[in-house]
Amino acid sequence: MRIEDFDYNLPEELIAQKPADQRDSSRLLVVHRDRIEDGSWGDIRTEHRHFRDILEYLKPGDCLVLNDSKVIPARLFGVKEVKDTKGKHLGAKAEFLLIKRVSGTDDKGDACEDLWEVMVRPGRRLKPGDTVLFSGPGTGQLLGDERETQPLLKADILDYGQDGTRIARFEYEGIFMERLEEIGSMPLPPYIERPSDDADKDRYQTVYCREEGSVAAPTAGLHFTDELLTKAEKKGVELAYVTLHVGIGTFRPVKVKNIEEHHMHFEEYSISPEAAETINRAKRDGRRIISVGTTSTRTVESAARWNDEVKCWQLKAGSGSTGIFIYPGYEWKITDSLITNFHLPKSTLIMLISALYDREKILEVYEKAVREEYRFFSYGDAMFIE
Repeated sequence: MRIEDFDYNLPEELIAQKPADQRDSSRLLVVHRDRIEDGSWGDIRTEHRHFRDILEYLKPGDCLVLNDSKVIPARLFGVKEVKDTKGKHLGAKAEFLLIKRVSGTDDKGDACEDLWEVMVRPGRRLKPGDTVLFSGPGTGQLLGDERETQPLLKADILDYGQDGTRIARFEYEGIFMERLEEIGSMPLPPYIERPSDDADKDRYQTVYCREEGSVAAPTAGLHFTDELLTKAEKKGVELAYVTLHVGIGTFRPVKVKNIEEHHMHFEEYSISPEAAETINRAKRDGRRIISVGTTSTRTVESAARWNDEVKCWQLKAGSGSTGIFIYPGYEWKITDSLITNFHLPKSTLIMLISALYDREKILEVYEKAVREEYRFFSYGDAMFIE
């Protein structure tokens, strides 16, 4: 399939720059899928609601699968340490975006070090052998009169990584995540054209986040409140929490003309025995599995194994790494329905939802969303493909 097959026109003003006033006040476009006798999809039926109305479409026995990964304040601003004949002094500003933890000793509370894959800016000026210092709240900058300030983090660039990244070794006192909380900023996606602020530390997280490790939010879950989840459980909906740490590959563009030649970045996931059994029991019973977001979808589809004994797909509990790429023609194993946001043109995410429904009909739904002025992308509105 061609990359152009997944393009659509999106006015720039529909890209949400801030979240809705209340999580569940965002709009919800409900898409009803109807099969006809020959197995094809019938006419598109949609409803325009608000996310709090999702309870009307959830049924007793449904199983909601949610990604409980927590976004870390992965954007760091620092200063390059210059070494010359006069000794060491501070040079130009530098920016890091943490991508993936390679190894670490973060649990001792002593002097420690962590190895991370990072994106750097300016890339041409940061090479193996360079050192960057980070200190101070918020900006993490060492400038002017702060030259003698003890840095909270010190990063030595060791090597080049994939796709222009670097491998950096961080040195610090105490606990790495605590240092990040002091000096890091939330890694808002590039289409949000403003600096992150204190409000983003709450709103760019789901209310059920637990496991630290993502550099982008599982955004379909941002619409849920504790109250909504409680009401869903009271209605008889089962909740199953899985973990997939969202990497920068979420924003990686597809650069090939033939999408089958695209390679996904690998992301780490884990599924507890309890979550696997909740989902497997629902699958055996023929109940509906509703994934909340594309990350939950990729997690359960990656861990699916055919079970001859029960004659259906089942999840294997445990941890793993997935680079699964879902596009039209994919054989679905676990996911029946999907709650999701509106995704970028030509992205792997719009390809995934096109595989769940129909490419042409998804593009028709997107055209309708544009006409109705839904808000798009991470802080935007939601869609329920029922």
